[in-house]
Amino acid sequence: LSYVMSGWRYFVCPVEFNNDSNRFQVDCEPLELFQLQDYTLPSVLESFTGWTTVQFCQHDPGSRGIMDRFDCQYLIATFVNVYVVSFIRGPNPSKVIQQLLALHIDQQLHIFNSLKAHLTEKGFLPALEDVMA
Repeated sequence: LSYVMSGWRYFVCPVEFNNDSNRFQVDCEPLELFQLQDYTLPSVLESFTGWTTVQFCQHDPGSRGIMDRFDCQYLIATFVNVYVVSFIRGPNPSKVIQQLLALHIDQQLHIFNSLKAHLTEKGFLPALEDVMA
């Protein structure tokens, strides 16, 4: 794929905006790094393939390849997701209930008793002594 893509100027030249034509343009002389060069094969491979030379570009297919355009996108997408969940999207009570119901019964009772104690302490629920009296 890198062999095919290196033949297109769009992939090996910077894209610049031309104010005169009000369009983007790709116009450069590709670096030697992206031009095909002849390489002599070792005699072992020459006897096996029947070729004396092959043509390759000097660049590593992973270097300046299409994945280099997207590698930081994974990091940014993760950050954006954490930001949205943490600061923009508020807590959703129905999701909290769903998560609580997925817990083991002992864990549900612990959370219930903790919440009950907290609400009693804040005065939103009557204390057990007040109910019994």
